[in-house]
Amino acid sequence: MNQSSLKGELDRWKSTTYAKTCARFPERKEEFKGTSGIEVQPVYTPLDTEGIDYLKDLGFPGEYPYIRGVQPTMYRGRLWTMRQYAGFATAEESNERYRYLLEQGQTGLSVAFDLPTQIGYDSDHELALGEVGKVGVAIDSLADMEILFDQIPLDKVSTSMTINAPAAVLLAMYIAVAQKQGVPPEKLKGTIQNDILKEYAARGTYIFPPKPSMRLITNTFEYCSAKIPNWNTISISGYHIREAGATAVQELAFTLADGIAYVQAAIDAGLDVDEFAPRLSFFFASHNDLFEEVAKFRAARRLWARIMKERFGAKKEKSMRLRFHTQTGGSTLTAQQPDNNIVRVALQALAAVLGGTQSLHTNSRDEALALPSQESVMIALRTQQIIAYESGVADTIDPLAGSYYVEALTSQIEESAADYIRRIDEMGGAPMAIERGFIQSEIEESAYRYQMEIESGDRIVVGVNEFHIEEEPPKGLLKVDPAVADLQCKKLADVKTSRNGEAVAKSLEALRVAAEGTENLMPYILEAVREYATLGEICDTLRAVFGEYKPSGAY
Repeated sequence: MNQSSLKGELDRWKSTTYAKTCARFPERKEEFKGTSGIEVQPVYTPLDTEGIDYLKDLGFPGEYPYIRGVQPTMYRGRLWTMRQYAGFATAEESNERYRYLLEQGQTGLSVAFDLPTQIGYDSDHELALGEVGKVGVAIDSLADMEILFDQIPLDKVSTSMTINAPAAVLLAMYIAVAQKQGVPPEKLKGTIQNDILKEYAARGTYIFPPKPSMRLITNTFEYCSAKIPNWNTISISGYHIREAGATAVQELAFTLADGIAYVQAAIDAGLDVDEFAPRLSFFFASHNDLFEEVAKFRAARRLWARIMKERFGAKKEKSMRLRFHTQTGGSTLTAQQPDNNIVRVALQALAAVLGGTQSLHTNSRDEALALPSQESVMIALRTQQIIAYESGVADTIDPLAGSYYVEALTSQIEESAADYIRRIDEMGGAPMAIERGFIQSEIEESAYRYQMEIESGDRIVVGVNEFHIEEEPPKGLLKVDPAVADLQCKKLADVKTSRNGEAVAKSLEALRVAAEGTENLMPYILEAVREYATLGEICDTLRAVFGEYKPSGAY
């Protein structure tokens, strides 16, 4: 049937069969929209995909534009890396959790650091009071990092570290621990988040102003390209942008706009795009709208491939492949009826797999209430394993490809995200868009709209604004002992007593001098770490040279 005939038949169906049924049994809503505001049609046909050229716009897995997957075999060859984001209290307790998870079949570690660590303060700093070990593990020096990875072979596991402003310092500690285990840097595999732009826009754990922050990032690009070839030097993160209230389209657009800024900064620093681009990775959220999330992931690959090829002139295939980690949506989890979160997480994890993720973290059912219990973490991990081994979705590549709805939605999301990127380009790029408050205000408006939809009842959240039940107070929640802070401060004092103070001072002075110049700072940070200079001491040395970032509040 030709397109004209099909359109005629579609119009006939809408005006007769469909209209008659709607007249008798009205639809649930006047209009159906995804979280990004894209209208969902009652039915999709080949008319919605008529502009798609299969070879140009879809192609085959492992080939440009990579929309169908970055690897030719995808999960038929190797399943995604199963991670559980974990870290709490002391390095000893977190190490115990990591070893438990590895014994249960987890294939990669994902480290959560406490708030003082994320903003470059030692546990004995006055601003760390009440926060030590609460939302992640406390790391003050190499001594803590040695405990954190005790009996964990770093040449056999892949480690992801959610750390941004002091990412170079934590990476240096990881390198030093590995070398103490006898593992050379070239055998290390993993990722540091190292994405400071989204901190200014959506999350807030920044230390230094943008310019020196970007220098630290490009320094790690350069260092890792030469010394740690299998390490992902940045995880450009849409997750926190989404968690702050962005739509799926905004998450994609703002994340890729940040990626463009990092690539340009590295090129401006004299790096060859094909030398560092293969080690870039991305980090996305997966929320409840399954088809929107799948389409978002597919659109991300095609859009990034075109950006790298057409905008930056990348030649290597690996430079054009968008590889990403996914975490299920923490902001979608509810304190009410927490067992419902198991179902939400399963749907979100399924969307990530159908969308072609390279690694995946599944949130635990009780994370809206506290740090996850061991039982909850087990259920979250088993969710991934059931999808992998029992559902069949990993047996063929990109199984939703060719769906009229999914292909049309993928194209719509890509076009909407590309339009945002064009607007950001006109402002001078992501750093300028952040400075002007554009990205922040877009996220805030989206978050407000979403909340109003819940409060008005236009958006149903099961157990929150519909389908209530009487509930008993939750039991078995994990709580961090306040004594952890005292223990951590004592360990820190012991390190300072036992180390070579003169060597520490010398290494910190060398770092200060290098920071005032233009040298790559990674070797100096690594030397200070090896002398057991603390995270706070290293960051304070850089603060003295770079200053601290103060948001303008203009938006």
